[in-house]
Amino acid sequence: MPDQIFASLPRLNVPLNALRAFEAAARLLSIKEAASELNVTPSAVSHQLKALEEALGVDLMRRVGSRLELTPAGARLAPPLTEGFARIGAAVADVTEERRKGPLRLTMLPTFAVHWLSPRLAQYPFEKAGFELLISTSQEVVDLSAGAADVAVRHGAGKWHGLRADRLFPETVTLLAAPSQLRGREPREVVAASNLFLSQYRPRNWADWNASLPGGPVSPGAVTMVDSTSLALRAAADGAGLTLAGWEIAEADVKAGRLAPVFDHRIEAGGAYWLVYPEGLATDRRVRNLRSWLLGQLEAPGR
Repeated sequence: MPDQIFASLPRLNVPLNALRAFEAAARLLSIKEAASELNVTPSAVSHQLKALEEALGVDLMRRVGSRLELTPAGARLAPPLTEGFARIGAAVADVTEERRKGPLRLTMLPTFAVHWLSPRLAQYPFEKAGFELLISTSQEVVDLSAGAADVAVRHGAGKWHGLRADRLFPETVTLLAAPSQLRGREPREVVAASNLFLSQYRPRNWADWNASLPGGPVSPGAVTMVDSTSLALRAAADGAGLTLAGWEIAEADVKAGRLAPVFDHRIEAGGAYWLVYPEGLATDRRVRNLRSWLLGQLEAPGR
């Protein structure tokens, strides 16, 4: 059925931008005012009008003294264009408004959700208007521009095409283990006798951390690659071995006594965590509320 609908639509053989420029100029009877409305230069509007007239083979507007007026062809074309663009605008506004209603759909990596967000959710004001959340987790990058979610917490360099990114915190990495594995033992002996659970995304971080370790690098008894930092952190907390992980993500586990640093040695991981959302949601109250709460958690004493 959708294919049949699209097949029945007349083919548009003129540029849409030219039609938009003509519609504005015809409605306002002013090149300058049309340019201001469309946020372009008057010369750009004039160029689009000329291109449209050439494509149609008719004159649409003419200047009479200091005034612009529509030709008979322009007078026939302008009203349906105005109606059409108004309907398009209304449809877009409806979709945008629908997206602004209800809980804010927040997506993030499982590791961030479990080890950073979850320990702080007791302080989140779910009961307040404008703070409602629908939280999901995914190892994959969710397409925000397609409306799969409203906002995301992502890890990276902070550059995603068409999206605004607010940095939450940079990441540093260190070697962690259950405190019971470290008591009364020399750290290098612990590493030599332990299994290193290493996320598949961390080999470079491990090489850099180990190469810069004061006193020289260490060699784990074994290395097990896993597909998520969350699994590696859980294995280390359960006493199954060690893991290299982001200090900021593991900090709540350290404070709770589930993990402890093996060495007093941390390095920058080369990335950060960001709150990411489409430009169109920059003024959304729910996004502003979430952003303020996240930054407030980072600024809180002992966060």
